[in-house]
Amino acid sequence: MKNRIYNLIPTFIFLILFLGFFVGLSCVMGLQNMLGTFMQTAYHLLLETVLYIMAICVMTGAISKLFVEYGVVKLLEKALRPLMKPIFNLPGVASLGAIMTFLSDNPAIITLSKDKSFARYFKRYQLVSLTNFGTAFGMGLVVLCVMLGFGYGSGALIGIIGATFGCIISTRLMQRFSLKAYPELDTPAIGQFDEDIMKAAAEEDKRHSHQGAFLKTINAILDGGKDGVGIGVAIIPGVLVISTIVMMLTFGPANADSYSGVAYEGVPFIPWLAGKIDFIFQWLFGFEHPELVAFPITSLGAVGAALGLVPGFIAKGIIDNNVIAVFTAMGMCWSGYLSTHTAMLDSMGYRHLIGKAILAHTIGGLCAGIFAHWLYVLAAMVF
Repeated sequence: MKNRIYNLIPTFIFLILFLGFFVGLSCVMGLQNMLGTFMQTAYHLLLETVLYIMAICVMTGAISKLFVEYGVVKLLEKALRPLMKPIFNLPGVASLGAIMTFLSDNPAIITLSKDKSFARYFKRYQLVSLTNFGTAFGMGLVVLCVMLGFGYGSGALIGIIGATFGCIISTRLMQRFSLKAYPELDTPAIGQFDEDIMKAAAEEDKRHSHQGAFLKTINAILDGGKDGVGIGVAIIPGVLVISTIVMMLTFGPANADSYSGVAYEGVPFIPWLAGKIDFIFQWLFGFEHPELVAFPITSLGAVGAALGLVPGFIAKGIIDNNVIAVFTAMGMCWSGYLSTHTAMLDSMGYRHLIGKAILAHTIGGLCAGIFAHWLYVLAAMVF
């Protein structure tokens, strides 16, 4: 009997939170307005944000595939290789992981880690830290292009520097945590993974090597664009569900004190909560408006969903280059790590290190945002 009651506790907690969210909103907004806003916000996000981000994903996917096909990625990897050991305590080939995740998404690092020709350069604790290293650059090109599309170039570039700083913190901490808890990880990583992916990639390269330049270019564009569509489709649930919920807890009524059930209305619970300690966010990140905290919170689960919040902030006139710098840094560094770290480490065979990876990356993302803010302040003073 006690076990049955104990098993029902998560159910009761879920029902309390679920009903508390919808009943709480409907009490303030009215049931009809609340349901209308819920659906209208999701619909507008689909048309105005998801399709825009998907278009960027398709274009960047095609460009990144061309970079791979014509050796630009290998050239960049060779140029960045000397920086890996002194900065990240990783072998030079790890730079390829940063480039691939920057051009695509976090899970790209899994493919590399399972390639024996890649893994043989690493010790096991270094290979595990690739989860943190690669995640810090995940969807970087998409985030950068979206921010540039909104017209905040300088802030976005400073944000990339901030994300790199957060990556250093996260990667080094993960290595330290792993070695301290499991000293046996200080051994070569070779022999830990299958060769299936490597063989498939070799066959794919062999197939493409016999194509002419025209066919190679066309295939790269089409394959890369198709990959971009996949990423664009994958972010739809996060953008629609997470962003809609966050927005309804961030923005107030569209018309003064009355609700009308239109998109982007809600009850400003997150700004109220953040307002209690807004001096912390103002000093750490330079946020003048507490509702801006919604972006990094959403980035914990999905950076694509977090990007869906930006147009609403722009419409309210609370965005500047400093905010974009912090958004870019934290969005790139975190890039939905709460939803990917578990699957990534599990697929690599290190499920027992999930907690340490999440802790290290949480610290790294916060450091990324703080560094981006103060770097922007310094740049504003100099220039």
